[in-house]
Amino acid sequence: MLKRFLDIIIASTALLVLSPLYAYVAYKVRKNLGSPVIFRQVRPGLHGKPFEMIKFRTMTDERDSEGNLLPNEQRLPKFGKILRATSLDEMPELWNVIKGDMSIVGPRPLLMEYLPLYNEEQAKRHNVRPGMTGHAQVNGRNAISWEKKFELDVWYVENQSIWLDFKIMLQTVKKVLIKEGINQSEEVTMTKFTGNKEK
Repeated sequence: MLKRFLDIIIASTALLVLSPLYAYVAYKVRKNLGSPVIFRQVRPGLHGKPFEMIKFRTMTDERDSEGNLLPNEQRLPKFGKILRATSLDEMPELWNVIKGDMSIVGPRPLLMEYLPLYNEEQAKRHNVRPGMTGHAQVNGRNAISWEKKFELDVWYVENQSIWLDFKIMLQTVKKVLIKEGINQSEEVTMTKFTGNKEK
């Protein structure tokens, strides 16, 4: 209950304080990438329940001669990279937090197609609301394997506390400011999770 209360207070305050920046980024996205300004995608939330996550758009809709979208890395222009490097593309997720789809801190919401690929231990990451930032994000993010990422997510679920959340938030701010380890999203720099290797 306290975590949810703090989520609402922090997200609401951030939206209010950052509203001029929010409007400016929306304008720049429209100018550089066109419409729509907001990128929407269904992701798994608490207990795997689907919700629509929103972010600022960072990629173009460029297609090949057959009408197929080009690979993600080819559709990510310099402007989109800047948005991701500064995590400004994540700002709309504050609305997801206010709605109750997400928390400020928690395992990052990944793709719906990954749900049946988790083992029983990894599936515990969905025992809490997904977060805008999380324990895995401040401990390597894209520089670590999927297995290590899930291990960190489950550790958070089993050890979560308000103090841990504040520690992760402070570490996130530090890493964003020095652009350490969180300058790209999983969709561009991580290979797709295809399940666990047999031992």
